[in-house]
Parts: sequence; structure tokens; C-alpha cells
Amino acid sequence: MNQTGRDYSDVELYRYELPRELIAQHPLEHRIDARLLLVHRQSGEIEHFYVRDLPDLLRSGDALVLNDSKVIPARLTGTRTSTGGRWEGLFLRENDQGVWEILSKTRGRLTAGETISLRDLEGRQVPALSVVAHLDGGHLAVRPIDAVDRSSLLQRYGRVPLPPYIRDGQMVDKDIETYQTVYARAPGSVAAPTAGLHFTKDLIRLLQARGVSTAAVTLHVGIGTFRPVSTRNLAEHKMHSEWGELPEKSAERLQACRNAGGRVVAVGTTSVRVLESALEKSNGEYAAWSGDTDIFIRPPHEFRSIDALMTNFHLPQSTLLALVAAFSGYDLAMRAYHHAIEQRYRFFSYGDCMLII
Repeated sequence: MNQTGRDYSDVELYRYELPRELIAQHPLEHRIDARLLLVHRQSGEIEHFYVRDLPDLLRSGDALVLNDSKVIPARLTGTRTSTGGRWEGLFLRENDQGVWEILSKTRGRLTAGETISLRDLEGRQVPALSVVAHLDGGHLAVRPIDAVDRSSLLQRYGRVPLPPYIRDGQMVDKDIETYQTVYARAPGSVAAPTAGLHFTKDLIRLLQARGVSTAAVTLHVGIGTFRPVSTRNLAEHKMHSEWGELPEKSAERLQACRNAGGRVVAVGTTSVRVLESALEKSNGEYAAWSGDTDIFIRPPHEFRSIDALMTNFHLPQSTLLALVAAFSGYDLAMRAYHHAIEQRYRFFSYGDCMLII
């Protein structure tokens, strides 16, 4: 939405007060029972529905864009073998040489050659990682001691990396299923693309039966999703880089949707970042794309790729809230958020959602 003529770069504009009890700590028993706040960009009207009403809110010919990235068990706990001190880490990425980058938390500074013992889900501890180097920002370069692939090691020792506002980041067994979309396919995220958590396979089938197509994209959500804006001016904030992909088949499907007059409906801000990154490289046409993106979408961004956005309610002063404000218009976004608070909507990853059309 065009918002030229006013400066929306002050991060204080994106502050709002949220009662702590509105931060959802657990998912609903049935995903489709989440509430859905329908926001009309042109009229400014706000209506109340449920996710199960989506087949009546979307039209035949529309296309849903779903991020199929899968959350990996990236949270690791253990001890420093040399001191016995407690250690926590979050797996971020692996390079071509098999060296891992990990966000590390412990007392004192780890040194090259030091060993970290990891605790498995039964509480047993085994020397598993060797420190290669200490990186900036509390990051470590480590290498698995045994010749074991990343997936096997994370499955054995890793836990679901819940955001800190959900039970202080402490998972329960049920989170393994509930903090994952039903269509997740490509392992790589350290946080769920949460708008997709509302979908069930039955809901997707019903939407498809009503003529709503689906198109998969991938964006591996990184650690930056937990980090607040650290500058007063949004223009000075440096976005984290994440790997994304718009496959050729999905690009063709979305272009056909647009050509036929349908609406492209992005499910989640991660889907938006992929699509806007892709169309930025292709002069406005949907075309296959993959690579790293650090795109920062904020007012007065002009959207090329989407006609509607389904998204959860985001943290105050976050880059994700700035993206929502860019799409709906700042004033309408903040009015919708305050309305959702008044109506006791549930916020953040396990919370309710909004559909902006």
C-alpha cells in the first residue's frame, strides 16, 4: 500500500502494550479453531472469523503460498568437558567443510580444541562437539567429533527451539508435532513459519476443492527472527540473511493465477520475503529463484508479488510488524492490533492470526 509522504522509520511507532496473558503458551487442540481477524485494506473494515472459515473468505482462482521449510531440533544442551560448566547452543548452519556455526551460551570463553558434551533426550551426556574457533556475537565454529551427519546428531541430541516467550523456550513432547506445519518438507528452520501452523491437511484439501491452488516456497527461518530491532531508526537496522527458494513450478502457478485475475495470498511473512526477493530480481514477473536474502520490508515498500497476507500477530517493534504495516498501511495495522488486544486475541507463534485483503 502506498504510504509515501510520511516517515515511518522511527521504531517507537511500532510499540504497543500487550497483556502478558495474551501471549499464547500452548496451541489450541484443533488448529483451525484459531481466531482470524479479517482486515480490509481499502475500506479499513475489520471483521472476526475463524481459520476454519477460510474456504468462504478465499475465492476460486486464488493461490495460497506456503513456506515448506521444516523446523529442525536445533536447540542443544550439555556441558564443557574441561570445566563441567553448563552449556547451551542453537545450531545455525553447516558449511561445505562440515563445520557448524552455533549460537553459544555459557560462562567464560570457549577456546579452540575444547570439547562440548551434549545431553540426549534421556539425559545421557556424550562428548560430541569440538570447538574450532570463537566467532563474533557469541557464535562458535564447531565440528562433530564423530563422523556423523548433521541430521542424525540433531535428532539424537536436539530439542525444538521454541521462542523464549513460550514457556521460556522449554519444549514439551507435544511441541515436536505442534510447532511444525503439516506440509513441512525441507529441513532448515530454527523457528516455525507460524502462520502455516493453522492449516490442517483437511483444510488444504477443502480449499483445493473450492478452486484455491497452493504453491510451495522455501525460506529457512534463522536466529534473527528472535532478535529485536536494535536501532532507533529502522533504516539503520541490518536484517539477518536467510536462504530461500521459489521453485519453477510454483512460479508458473503464481503467474497463471495472476494472469487469470486470481489473488496471490501469502501465508506468513516468510513467504512474502521469498516472493518479493524473487520478483525484485525478475522485473515483476514470477520466475524461479533461489539464494540468500536480507530484504527488509517496511513502509513505504511497494509490493509486487502478493494481493493478500495471512499472518500471526507479531512482537512490538519487530521487523515483522513493520512488514505488516507496509502491506496494510501503518494506521490500519496498529488499529487492527489494538482491536485484537481489546477482543482478547491470542498473540505470537501459538496464537491467532489475521488475514489482510
